[in-house]
Amino acid sequence: MRLNRRAFLSSTAALLLPAGARAAPDAGDGYRVLSASRTDLAFLAPPEPKTAVTGFGARVPGPVLRYKKGEEVKIRLVNDLTQPVTFSSQGMRIVNAMDGVAGLTQRPVLPGQSFDYRFMPPDSGFYWYRSNVFALTDTQFDHGLYGCLIVDEPEPPPVDRDMVVVIDDWHLDAAAQILSNPDDPPHAGVKPSGHYIVTVNSEPAPLATEIAPGARVRLRLLSMIESQLVFITFTGLEPRIVAIDGQPCEPFAPLRHTIPIGPGACFDVMCDLPAEPGAVAGIAWRTGEPADRPLLTFATHGPRRPVLPAFSSLPANARLPARIDLRQSHKLDLVIQAAPVKGAAKDVPPALANDRHGRLSLNGAAAQGFAPKPLFSVKRGTPVTLGFINKTPILLQMHVHGHALRLLHDLDDGWEPYWRSYVIVSEGGAKHVAFVADNPGKWAIECRTVELRPSCLVSWFEVT
Repeated sequence: MRLNRRAFLSSTAALLLPAGARAAPDAGDGYRVLSASRTDLAFLAPPEPKTAVTGFGARVPGPVLRYKKGEEVKIRLVNDLTQPVTFSSQGMRIVNAMDGVAGLTQRPVLPGQSFDYRFMPPDSGFYWYRSNVFALTDTQFDHGLYGCLIVDEPEPPPVDRDMVVVIDDWHLDAAAQILSNPDDPPHAGVKPSGHYIVTVNSEPAPLATEIAPGARVRLRLLSMIESQLVFITFTGLEPRIVAIDGQPCEPFAPLRHTIPIGPGACFDVMCDLPAEPGAVAGIAWRTGEPADRPLLTFATHGPRRPVLPAFSSLPANARLPARIDLRQSHKLDLVIQAAPVKGAAKDVPPALANDRHGRLSLNGAAAQGFAPKPLFSVKRGTPVTLGFINKTPILLQMHVHGHALRLLHDLDDGWEPYWRSYVIVSEGGAKHVAFVADNPGKWAIECRTVELRPSCLVSWFEVT
């Protein structure tokens, strides 16, 4: 790819995120002001019109909220929209009252109102945030109401660039506006044509940047693509995964230099660039088409960067248990089924039905929202084992709030050597997770279909 100065400068500004970069405004009392509002993005080149989106801080993704370990998070959410919103930090093990789940942990923030969020993150890591108002969550997410949150380690490993890479896709009509239903016909009065745009940090992919030969980069990868499991592949790089969903792990090389990333999943990856100038490396989306879709390209330029010491690992999180007693755990299977949609044609499978929230059932009962009683209740410190049983023809993603999960092996009683917040369950398959319920409160469990028009099922459990 040919690089010019404009491409280099714009991509560097979009991707290079030192502490404090793209910060939310300070209210003067220690709170960062985060407004939910409408704005426009130029996904298409002029003279095409801009696209109306909904963002935090009038941008998509929203401002990068970055803190040092031990620093308190203080966010003042201001709702400048015409619909209710919340601020929900995803994957973080924070105090329950600040989890931002409307109808479970708080009332939604209504138009014209504000709400103060204040908590001390117990863990370092790479996370993200969004609005979490059931029945509006998908629409708000589709229109860009999300952002990234980083809690730096007390002594972050030395790197030349710390880069957030948020991958998203956008289905636009001929007027460059977001299609509410991408698999439906175009809007009335709009000619039957449209656009499909893949972005990195809301810039049309691929982005390109120059970097010194031998430079070390920390890539913080986040997929906002809801419709599929995204396979990210590396060319000219030797990637090492060092953290998943915010929690550090023993560094390991992904199989075939490829990482499968589900919607909302976070991966921290360390890479050393080629040592010679003029080399090209990058990451791409392996779509199954004849050619991969490039996302981010590095071109080495200038003098070689002095050799950095070999990277070992991020500090282990001592706040997470080294062992979970599975024999003493509270065990429960969650069976998810796709119910036929009333009035749908017999030859329309549940995965293609038009009802986005009524077709999934949990253990035989439809889950339209948060039930009055919890799915289960355990005392603080109780080990919990959950089985996610997918009886649908749809790929599912499970998310448990407030806790880090160990993914159990399918064939024995061991677990994977990393923690997860989001777990993919294959069509007709099953996955089991374990965790210690050490965070008091009412915690959501979300089940989301991974498809073009996702459906969401929610439940909750209680830690007393």
